[in-house]
Amino acid sequence: MGWVGLVALGGLAMAAMALLGLPRLLSSFVGAALMLGAAGYALQGRPMVPAHPASTTTAAITVDPAIIDLREQMTGRISMDGAYLIAGDAMLRSGNAGSAAQVVLGGVRKYPQSFVLWMGLGTTLAAKDGMQVSPASLFAFRQAMRLAPAHPAPPFFLGLAYVQAGEFAKAQPFWARAVRLAPPPADYYRGLVIRLVALNQILAAERGR
Repeated sequence: MGWVGLVALGGLAMAAMALLGLPRLLSSFVGAALMLGAAGYALQGRPMVPAHPASTTTAAITVDPAIIDLREQMTGRISMDGAYLIAGDAMLRSGNAGSAAQVVLGGVRKYPQSFVLWMGLGTTLAAKDGMQVSPASLFAFRQAMRLAPAHPAPPFFLGLAYVQAGEFAKAQPFWARAVRLAPPPADYYRGLVIRLVALNQILAAERGR
């Protein structure tokens, strides 16, 4: 059935080009594309296998709008590097953490001095690796902190990745550092302090058990 569908698709494409009166040059490009597709199917296709609905092995990852808003408050809402993070967020919501990491990595390659993208790469890699701060994720966060040692966002989001992994003790020094670096007049300062206080209370309760 695969070959029948391929031939039918090719016939429909040729008929459409004729009806639309496409220029010969454009028609030749379309024809070449169809031939390449047919060649690829001939090499890798499995026409004798019955068709079946596509299935997905990915699960959506929760991207908290409050955290996105906080990130934008800390790093800016409109920027060229921020656009890569927005695209990565969308892919995480669809459960495609691998593609999200690739998108943000593409941004890092284009803007290698962007601490925002290195920070976002750390967050995305942590999600990709099962909400764990893997060595690759930690490396990305450290790059962000190296590029912007006086900015509170990289240590805060590294701390957040540890919190999401359930490693509260590892998160505490990074959130404390973020609070020290954040300017008190900033809109997001109070939110950082509240999170640090709550984390300290959790750690105190754990020590009291």
